[in-house]
Amino acid sequence: MTRTSRLRAGVAIATATLALFALAGCAPESSSTTTPTPTATAGETSAPVDTAAPTEAPVPTGTPISLTCDQILTADDVYAFNPNFGTSPEYTPADGSKAATAVEYEGVACSWLNQTSGDTFDVSVAQPNDTLMAALKADAVSASKAVPTYGELGFFGLNSGVGTAQLFTGAYWVTLSSVDFGEPGDAQTLMAAVVSHLP
Repeated sequence: MTRTSRLRAGVAIATATLALFALAGCAPESSSTTTPTPTATAGETSAPVDTAAPTEAPVPTGTPISLTCDQILTADDVYAFNPNFGTSPEYTPADGSKAATAVEYEGVACSWLNQTSGDTFDVSVAQPNDTLMAALKADAVSASKAVPTYGELGFFGLNSGVGTAQLFTGAYWVTLSSVDFGEPGDAQTLMAAVVSHLP
């Protein structure tokens, strides 16, 4: 081989080698096949959590009554009903009575004593909230008969010889109970007197 031929062969080999290196440099690097873990961005939010406080059920309550017994029924009112009746200062409402319920809810209860027979009549006045008022009306409807002559929403019931008159008027609940009340009309005069003294 001549010197010129050897040079050409060397150049060809060098060129081929450089080409291989060039191709190797362009080859893509091997990459990992692991999937990147997603991260939360600033705009992403978690599901909303309800932090509102639970709504409480309405509770029966009453507004305190400022009336005294001699304001609910004056001496003249009682005398007009029956002159034998006087106040009963040691009176305590019987457990489970309408008067006891009135006192439990900030109302007032009073009693008058017949000085001859020993019979009494009891009067109570309360100012219930809407929840208590609804419960009292429902009880009156189920246990008594309506008496329109008492006023807005009047009732009368007889239980074990004791007559009880009830009236729901405005914000007030008025009750009268006595063995002397055998029918609705027996309590009519007293009911009208009590209502006339309500604020």
